[in-house]
Amino acid sequence: MTQLDGKVALITGAGRGIGRAIALAFAREGAALVLTARSREELAAVAEEAAETSEAKTIVHPADVTSEREVAELFARAASEFGRLDLLVNNAGAFDGGPLDELSADAWDRVINTNLRGPFLCTRAALRMMKPARSGRIINIGSIAAQRSRPSAAAYTASKHGLWGLTQATALEGREYGVTCGALHPGNVAVERRQSSGKTEDDEPMMSPDDVARVAVLMATLPPHVEMLEAIVLPNRQMYVGRG
Repeated sequence: MTQLDGKVALITGAGRGIGRAIALAFAREGAALVLTARSREELAAVAEEAAETSEAKTIVHPADVTSEREVAELFARAASEFGRLDLLVNNAGAFDGGPLDELSADAWDRVINTNLRGPFLCTRAALRMMKPARSGRIINIGSIAAQRSRPSAAAYTASKHGLWGLTQATALEGREYGVTCGALHPGNVAVERRQSSGKTEDDEPMMSPDDVARVAVLMATLPPHVEMLEAIVLPNRQMYVGRG
């Protein structure tokens, strides 16, 4: 028996990178999956991979997590297909960098909306399913940027600070209903965006998305009365401790 047998997990940003790795890791543990992102093609590929390792049902539902209507439709589909929701992973994210005084309002809005409005809308919808069941776990994929800012990343840093605040508020409000919430803060991860930048391990230490997924599985499989409020995971050679 695998650790997530009988559980239903909804994962945003599941078509690539960390979201894809978490989806496949949850599938190996027996979870049924609701996968969402903007690209149906990418989601379909992940669903096909999941089917190779698990007999649990996987459904694909493309959506924009910044859209209140599309999020409502996404969670209605999850309820219709499975009748329950045990796990939500708020992973969908966006990054747009540059000096703060040169950052456009459109770039700011895109990052804040994806990284903070999206998790708010999905968390609100998840709580409406989890609170009556008096059970559930929400995992927010944050970043070490929530605590250590880098130059030319104002919108991203602000959004991840906000997500850490949302995590604490959700944990507090879910407490009486058996709903837990924690933030998983990765350091450098070799996702597609970083790989296309041309940087290598020699430039900056990197983890793989699978490394992050292992921690997500740990958080997802804790006993229901145990909450991992915050997990910081990074390459041991990455500048973080002592970084100003």
